[in-house]
Amino acid sequence: MTSWRIRDFHSADLDGILHLWETLKASDVDPVYALSEVLASCEKDHAVVAVQADRIVGAAVGRAAHDQGWIVFLATLPDFRGRGIGTALLAAVENSMSPHGLNKLSALMPESETRVEAFLGRGFALKKNLRYFERTIPVQRQELGALGQLGGRILARDQWEKVAGMRKEKELLERRLVLPLAEADLADEFGVVPPRAVVLFGPPGTGKTTFAKAIASRLEWPFVEVFPSRLAADPQGLAGALRETFLEIAELEHAVVFIDEVEEIASHRSGEPPSPLQGVTNELLKIIPAFREQPGRLLVCATNFIRSLDSAFLRHGRFDYVIPIGLPDRQARDAMWRRFVPPSVADAVDVALLVDRTEGFSPADIEYAARSASQRALEKAVYDDGGQTGGRPSVRAADRKGPTTQDYLDAIGETRTTVSHEVHQDFLEDIETLGRV
Repeated sequence: MTSWRIRDFHSADLDGILHLWETLKASDVDPVYALSEVLASCEKDHAVVAVQADRIVGAAVGRAAHDQGWIVFLATLPDFRGRGIGTALLAAVENSMSPHGLNKLSALMPESETRVEAFLGRGFALKKNLRYFERTIPVQRQELGALGQLGGRILARDQWEKVAGMRKEKELLERRLVLPLAEADLADEFGVVPPRAVVLFGPPGTGKTTFAKAIASRLEWPFVEVFPSRLAADPQGLAGALRETFLEIAELEHAVVFIDEVEEIASHRSGEPPSPLQGVTNELLKIIPAFREQPGRLLVCATNFIRSLDSAFLRHGRFDYVIPIGLPDRQARDAMWRRFVPPSVADAVDVALLVDRTEGFSPADIEYAARSASQRALEKAVYDDGGQTGGRPSVRAADRKGPTTQDYLDAIGETRTTVSHEVHQDFLEDIETLGRV
């Protein structure tokens, strides 16, 4: 006569499940499914336990989806292994799941000889040459509604890698922002408080928005861009709409919140009577400390005119870093050109010459010149009029393989740079007086 019996799981059995889980962990076995998933399935899916007197000595937990069933947890106490409890638990949980009309019952389990024997004893086949891959989805389903209302989105995971060149800026952002936010527990061990708010400043077209998106992509956090110009039309007024937006953002578990051209709502407060935007600036100054108290969030503000920002806006305690994003250096320009030149002509184009000729160009300038050269080369390849409108398609189009070095040089020569020498010099001064990295 056995000293144990199998019965259905009761809510009062949670402590017994926890004890089984801790016993597995103590024996250096890492269960495949997280404890939270196992406990949730105990309550809402299918679970059976093996008991001796009032003591839980084993458990099996299953989950059914359509015609596929999964064993998410199987464990017995060490002293009770080898007594057939595992096989009996599997039989009982399968019987509980059978009304779902399952065609297949599968399991992913840590390697353990006793568990393998239990599965084989119940008729499971051990599949060879399989690997288990796992990925945590960064945004939970219940957050998608709130994210959609905010106009936020999940960015592709490769945004960070797509930022061509700009190695110094990427390394700085990786170290100061991404590392402590992505590795919060490790940061805590070293006494590092993860950043909550940063300002990116620099001349127009240098990629501040691109970097903000890349940070969100790198962290795998939702990206929410706040547009003051759109909020201004709200019946509450800009200040009230701004406050309401940040209250909605607080409902998300994680978020990178981006405000571009923040100088529009955070410029110097002065004048009698106060300007209409002064109340908006005051509201934003109140919002930031409250935002900083919420973990798992990062506020990124971008500005082309950092000198116009209110001094109270930039002070310590509101923004952790004030990071310059400037014109690309030679290495960055080289990476950008190699990204834009089509592979079919890469060996024939003198990229080094293009790099030399675009000193002082912003990333946006380089992209414009590259796109312009490609468009003109396409037109010359298709039409016999040198790219002028009104020509007829040419049979000679097949002879052209893509833009040449001269096509790029012509486009560079006709591109008006975004950043003047004076603006660049002001930016270098701002790095010294206002930058904080």
